[in-house]
Amino acid sequence: MTSPRMLEGLRIADLTTVIFGPYCTQILADLGAEIVKVEPPDGDSIRLIGTPPNTPCMSPVHLRLNRGKRSVGWDLKSEAGREAMHRLIAASDIFIHNVRGEAIARSGLSYEEVRAIRPDIIYVHCTGFDQRGPYAGLQAYDDIIQAAAGIASLPPRVDGNPEPRYVPMTLADKVSGLHAAYATLAAVVHRLRTGEGQQVEVPMFESVASFNLLEHLCDGTFVPPTGPMCYPRQVDPARQPMRTRDGYIAIAPYLDDRWIRFFEVSGHPEVLQRAELSDKASRRRNVSLLHHAAAEILPERSTEDWLALLRGANIPAIRVNDIGDLLTDPQLKASGLLRPRVHPTEGEYLEVRPPVRFSGYDAPDLAHAAAPGQHSDEVARELGMGAMEEPRP
Repeated sequence: MTSPRMLEGLRIADLTTVIFGPYCTQILADLGAEIVKVEPPDGDSIRLIGTPPNTPCMSPVHLRLNRGKRSVGWDLKSEAGREAMHRLIAASDIFIHNVRGEAIARSGLSYEEVRAIRPDIIYVHCTGFDQRGPYAGLQAYDDIIQAAAGIASLPPRVDGNPEPRYVPMTLADKVSGLHAAYATLAAVVHRLRTGEGQQVEVPMFESVASFNLLEHLCDGTFVPPTGPMCYPRQVDPARQPMRTRDGYIAIAPYLDDRWIRFFEVSGHPEVLQRAELSDKASRRRNVSLLHHAAAEILPERSTEDWLALLRGANIPAIRVNDIGDLLTDPQLKASGLLRPRVHPTEGEYLEVRPPVRFSGYDAPDLAHAAAPGQHSDEVARELGMGAMEEPRP
């Protein structure tokens, strides 16, 4: 028997685009919330990222990010579109958008205006920057936030290339989307306890800066600082995947007794006879030397040989996967993270399922990602409207 959806009964009016907001609402859809995605007439721009096999605007990233959501293509500049939006808000528990403050106010969808439609609404604003600061109103994209939040400054600390560089993923969007998801759920709990809605602001810059500074504020925490910023282990150039005879491996001895075992099982106990590595305190001070020594030893054996040897010695280690290897990784196969599905227009594709598990909830199959505006008339009818040009009272 399929268990009830965990967030069943929650309706979300979703006016978000690209990744930040849609990733938040995707998480909520996976948990059973009803998402009505309000798209511009030509669709969310994320529909263009990647190559769709059959239908324009049905990109692979869209299939991943917008499953389980109904799509309406209402023109919010038209009277009928505004009426439909207001009716949707009145029938929703949550309104979430990532439109800049001035633009959303021009649309008549500020918090005060939305609260006048539904007094207990949970109003989630996914912003680029906290609206109290001098950056409020600036445009924000993943690259902008990675640069502003210090993320782009980290690679040079590791590889010696002095040029700041972006982490090659939409890190800022996804981290911020996770913050938006938990913030939305916290506001839901608050309303269950008090009956009150509220405005929730989730700024990308502050979210990613907080994420970055969790460990990298480090000795800059104290006033005055007791040392430099950045967690030393994370920016140690020697702490990298290491070459074996036939590939690459990641090892994480970390604890002192594991470093000792590593050099013993590798057949090189003499490394620890060096004066700078001869006792625990010295090894802690000179951990980079341990990594350098390991990097010189690992090419002596194959990756499989090392994995067997190190696992037998209870030393954490794993093969370095290419991104393409994830499609055949035995752990991901066993856990069911990836599975094939057949979209009614796009054919067979790989779905990335929710990674979390609940003992009391079996995540149901969600509807495939929709075509632009696929559910416009369906949702309008549910809201008591006929043709969009002539909304019924």
